[in-house]
Amino acid sequence: MGKGSQPRCEFDPAALVRRIDMTVPGEVAAITPAVAKIMAVVGEMGCSGGKEYDIELAVTEALANAVIHGCRRDPGKAVEITVECDPARGMLIVVRDPGEGFDPATVPSPLVGERLFKRGGRGVYLINCLMDEVRYERGGTEIWMVKR
Repeated sequence: MGKGSQPRCEFDPAALVRRIDMTVPGEVAAITPAVAKIMAVVGEMGCSGGKEYDIELAVTEALANAVIHGCRRDPGKAVEITVECDPARGMLIVVRDPGEGFDPATVPSPLVGERLFKRGGRGVYLINCLMDEVRYERGGTEIWMVKR
């Protein structure tokens, strides 16, 4: 879970302002255009409350992890992303990949020892810092991120 020990944020489908359902091919080149499309709609939704940068970076990291690790950069595979906005509760973003999954508890901190100087390995850490709630489902092949 992300910051604090807040209860799981439930979203009321009837209160949703807009929902994005998108499929992104499992190739790195598809990440930036997908994030741009998502952020254009996020701006229109009115649920981001000036937190667009946090949302954009978290979505970018989640998609990168899904494409690189879940799809293994295979354009024949795809990542699914859903974005929902509830003005009273904030934004819910779900990213699903077809990979084998992982245990987020086994991801080492990028702030310890030699990992501090590594070029990568900060995605899960950044997502947890930027979002208000983060949880992994389906054995780590699905990440749920909430920004209030």
